[in-house]
Amino acid sequence: MSKIGQFRSEITFVLVFSIIISTLCPFQYGLHLAELNAPHDMIICETKPVTDKLVSSKNFQFLDCIQMTEAEFAFLTSVYILGGLIGAILAGPASGRYGRLLSMRLSCLFFTIGSIVETVSDSVPTMSTGRFINGLGAGTATVVTPLYIHEIAPPKMRGLLGTMTQIMICLGILTTQTLGYIFSSDAQWRIIIGFGAGLGIFSLVALFFIPESPTWLAANNNLQLAKKIMQRIRGADHPTRGEIAKWNNHSDTSTEEDPLLTSTDQDHVGQSGPYNSRDLITNNTEPQQKGFFSLIRDPSYRPATFILIGIMFAQQFSGVNSVNLYSVSLFRGALPVSSMFLTILISCINIVVTILCAPLSDIIGNKKCLLISIISMGIMSFCLAISLMLTKQLLSAIFVVLFVISFAVGLGPVPFRMASELVGEEAVSAAQSWSLAGNYISTYIVAQFFPIVNFWMNAKWGGMGWVYFLFTAFLGMSAIFVALLVPQSKGKVKTGEVDGQATGEDITVQNSSGIHQSV
Repeated sequence: MSKIGQFRSEITFVLVFSIIISTLCPFQYGLHLAELNAPHDMIICETKPVTDKLVSSKNFQFLDCIQMTEAEFAFLTSVYILGGLIGAILAGPASGRYGRLLSMRLSCLFFTIGSIVETVSDSVPTMSTGRFINGLGAGTATVVTPLYIHEIAPPKMRGLLGTMTQIMICLGILTTQTLGYIFSSDAQWRIIIGFGAGLGIFSLVALFFIPESPTWLAANNNLQLAKKIMQRIRGADHPTRGEIAKWNNHSDTSTEEDPLLTSTDQDHVGQSGPYNSRDLITNNTEPQQKGFFSLIRDPSYRPATFILIGIMFAQQFSGVNSVNLYSVSLFRGALPVSSMFLTILISCINIVVTILCAPLSDIIGNKKCLLISIISMGIMSFCLAISLMLTKQLLSAIFVVLFVISFAVGLGPVPFRMASELVGEEAVSAAQSWSLAGNYISTYIVAQFFPIVNFWMNAKWGGMGWVYFLFTAFLGMSAIFVALLVPQSKGKVKTGEVDGQATGEDITVQNSSGIHQSV
């Protein structure tokens, strides 16, 4: 049978339906991440004097806007990320103990409650509470949904289907930006946020119609039900003996040693892990599963952990979230088109480029993808700063679009796949924990301090665009970091070997076995 024919035989209604419903969780993550961007002016009373704040409805008595400073608005944006960090930390062990489905339902419950609180809020503290609750849902979604997809996807389609998480996040951002463009007057911003409550309820109900992860069921001593669900997902005539045999092998050694976050890109294709002259691992001995703190305590895993955290910091300090979170207020009056319209265009381009560039890392390797992306972003960031300073509106719009395209080529999707490239399966959950913890922390820093730094730099030197010189400097340092420390890989699950440098030592990386080095 051809590869295309084999893929078609593995795509069943149950599989497709389960993936669509489960990815509504990360869709809501993207929805809430950018929901304050477009209605920025309406929310903080910039479109009318504070004394003109009117109730938008005699029945519900909602204020048209909430008076707040830019610093308070920045806090509203960043408290969502703080909630995401806490949700992600708790979601790993919770999904291991109570199941993937229950955890995703809890995520949708958080999204529903948080959206309702935000929608009816009339003060900064109340709205912050809603944002924080939504963040808990986001953190849970970004951890559990990729794991669920990985566990129900056919082994040869895990990479392809795994991109659905990132695509749905981008679609969520696009949806909320589009709603912001449509509902762009007075208290209509509450409609944008209220949409999240309706979607949360729909997703919560829909999650009762998809099956639990058969891998999780097998790991929790429910092998018979796991077999039935696996056969249902694969189709009545599709052989499942090979995958079931892997459950038996993993259940003997898998301990889920408190992984704070779960891997989004494991391939279950090898059991050996990083080793050095001290290691006693042999070909006949399964390596012990690594927990979050035990990973960093083991010297043989520290280089990979350091690289993963560094790449995530490079991603967030590239400045891309200055566009995702603040583009409307940032570029107001600086571009030849409506900043809200440009934001929608950027979101569309981001989705298209992400889909088109998905196979690129398999062709040229992750390291080259990262370097091309980072260097291109650095050039575009520098050009954007110059064009904003000189008030060249058309050039500024072009460089913003090219900036986002450069991000989607490599620095956007690649970091989330690096954990499975750099460590073996026994450590990939813990490594992904450190990776995503670095992501949330750096995202929080950018969300909280970007508007403050941007305002200060523009006030001190005059004009606008100075902050993109800062991002250019960060991108330059990131390029050096990747060039010197990140190993080359092409993501070949079975045969790819990766040669690179880490901490000044030669290393060889195999996707199934992590970083092999002498210490």
